[in-house]
Amino acid sequence: MPSHTPIRAVLWDIDDTIFDYASADRAGMLNHLRAEGLADGHDSVGRALDRWKELTALHWRRFEAGGIRFEDQRRDRVRDFLGQALSDAEADAWFGRYMSHYEAAWALFPDTLPVLDVLAADYRHGALSNSSVHNQERKLRALGVRDRFEVLLCAAELGVAKPAAAAFHAACRALGLPPGQVAYVGDQPDIDARGAVEAGLTGIWLDRAGLGGRPELTRITDLAQLPGLLRGDTRFGAPSSFG
Repeated sequence: MPSHTPIRAVLWDIDDTIFDYASADRAGMLNHLRAEGLADGHDSVGRALDRWKELTALHWRRFEAGGIRFEDQRRDRVRDFLGQALSDAEADAWFGRYMSHYEAAWALFPDTLPVLDVLAADYRHGALSNSSVHNQERKLRALGVRDRFEVLLCAAELGVAKPAAAAFHAACRALGLPPGQVAYVGDQPDIDARGAVEAGLTGIWLDRAGLGGRPELTRITDLAQLPGLLRGDTRFGAPSSFG
């Protein structure tokens, strides 16, 4: 982590960083499959859930690469999952029914609010997501944390997605700070941490699963480790000038 400039603000990824997206998605899809009478339509419910996760990753990457609209990646996920040539309206309706189950399972990670509270007095906060503002604004409000973030920027409106430097720079401009005074925290080592570093920010990989294996990245395994890192706790190799 650079030692010449203090960190003034923390930019946050949302899904699987402060919000437990994976658990909500899995629980929501399980309940949706049961409600739709599709729970027995695959080799097992577990395989159906794994297939949905695979398709989500596939079509999300297409969106991030700029080759498809946000709404269309959702529709294509549904078509591929069902193996049916649905109209846009039919795909939207199916996805909308899934969303009601998914939203019922929304929850922050247990470490999110305590760390936001600890950092509130010393750092400004913003959020940068590869989703849409409509989506994430609604989510953050439902979770009761929208007012924690000065700015919220998303790829669908920016027209560029992480790890492109332009996405990180847009968020820094919205905060009115140079990249060197901003830290970015996210669960993806390349899209989040490496992308932030290459854009001139301090990139921090939140490796909740303890995967490791990326010694070139600044890594934490729990958000409780973040305040010490930002404030110069030498256990994380951070200089004493931070904070």
